[in-house]
Amino acid sequence: MVRSRARTTAFALTGALLLAACAAPGEDVPVADDDAPPVDGLTAWALTGGSDVVLKESFATWNGHHPDRTIDVGWLANDEYKPRIGEAVDAGEAPTLIFGWAGSDLDRYVAQGAVADLTGRVDPVLERALPAVAEAGTVDGRTYAVPNNQTQPVVLYHNAEVLAEVGVEPPSTFAELLDAVATLREAGVQPIALAGGSKWPELMYIQYLTDRIGGPQVFRRIAAGEPGSWSDPAVLEALRKIRLLVEAGAFGDGFTEVLADGSGDTEIVASGHAAFVLQGAWVYPDFVTSAPELIIDDGLGYTPFPRVEGGIGDPDNVVGNPANYWSVSATATPAEQESAIAFLNDQVYADYPVGWFLATRTVPPVQGLEPRLETSDDADYLRAVYGMVAAAPHFQLSWDQALPADQAGPLLDNLHQVFTGEQSPQGFVDAMNATL
Repeated sequence: MVRSRARTTAFALTGALLLAACAAPGEDVPVADDDAPPVDGLTAWALTGGSDVVLKESFATWNGHHPDRTIDVGWLANDEYKPRIGEAVDAGEAPTLIFGWAGSDLDRYVAQGAVADLTGRVDPVLERALPAVAEAGTVDGRTYAVPNNQTQPVVLYHNAEVLAEVGVEPPSTFAELLDAVATLREAGVQPIALAGGSKWPELMYIQYLTDRIGGPQVFRRIAAGEPGSWSDPAVLEALRKIRLLVEAGAFGDGFTEVLADGSGDTEIVASGHAAFVLQGAWVYPDFVTSAPELIIDDGLGYTPFPRVEGGIGDPDNVVGNPANYWSVSATATPAEQESAIAFLNDQVYADYPVGWFLATRTVPPVQGLEPRLETSDDADYLRAVYGMVAAAPHFQLSWDQALPADQAGPLLDNLHQVFTGEQSPQGFVDAMNATL
């Protein structure tokens, strides 16, 4: 799920307007010691949309205070960026600062020797970041990337007004979720909105269910490419529970025609035509835009994914996008690397960028954030998201980012066939084992 997914023009515009009300770059901003000699050729590539509002301000602040070490930033849309950065890294022509998702891409960069080992060199950033999020930037216990923007766990949203009318409470267990599905169906309400036409939202179910049943070690073996690792009983049981939801009518009859782009799933919940939607924290601005009255009247609820009875996974674990990450190119000169690292230590999750993230209704994964959340109009929501991530023993990067592309594509296709009934759980397992 590449869901930094630039929630869009409306979100970016909202963020820009809110940032205009914040302190201007250069006001009460810490300035790093600039005794270093001039460095030319510092570059970075990053994504447009969403958090670019904050990252642009951070680069502008750095460049204003370090005229001899300015960073030239190229901004690219997601679909253009991913192939271009891969080609640049492979050719030894990567920018000094590499924007990424960690996961399989970071593993590949490290194996190629394409990114610098940052262990012991970015401690100021790591001291500010939540451990579960910082962990995703490590490979074999060494740090090769640091988080740089908001955290985006997958959350079970619900329309509180719909639940109250039907007499259903947000479920804390999978059994309670199945009971809620039955009650909502009897009342003529679609239980769960699912953008099955986009396929990737279906991934959230197998990720959470597998983790709740078997813990994070199940996917770790899959990501490591262990032969037959998709045959783990936790995966098969997760797939069976998905089929239970489908056969109970949890997603309605037309979920394969609903698209996530254009907020097709969240609109169904906002309008009261469905009770729940399992989606990432990136959709909250969609609710704010499309159903502000739901937010104002406390009609939008949000809870962690239910625990599974008998499962050994920690119910505090979360899945989604821990954050995006900065790595430093190993092909940069030592002076360029030192300047890039100085930028990271000076700018990433410093006090004023944290305020900018909060102004855009997003949660930066930094330690001790609770007091600053209290001043937000969206304090309840931001506290809930922050609490999920801060309490998480493990934050699993979305599987389609954690796995190489030649496995991620078949994963989405085969899982969709399980949702539609075209493939059995065992058929999924056999197909995915063949990709290892």
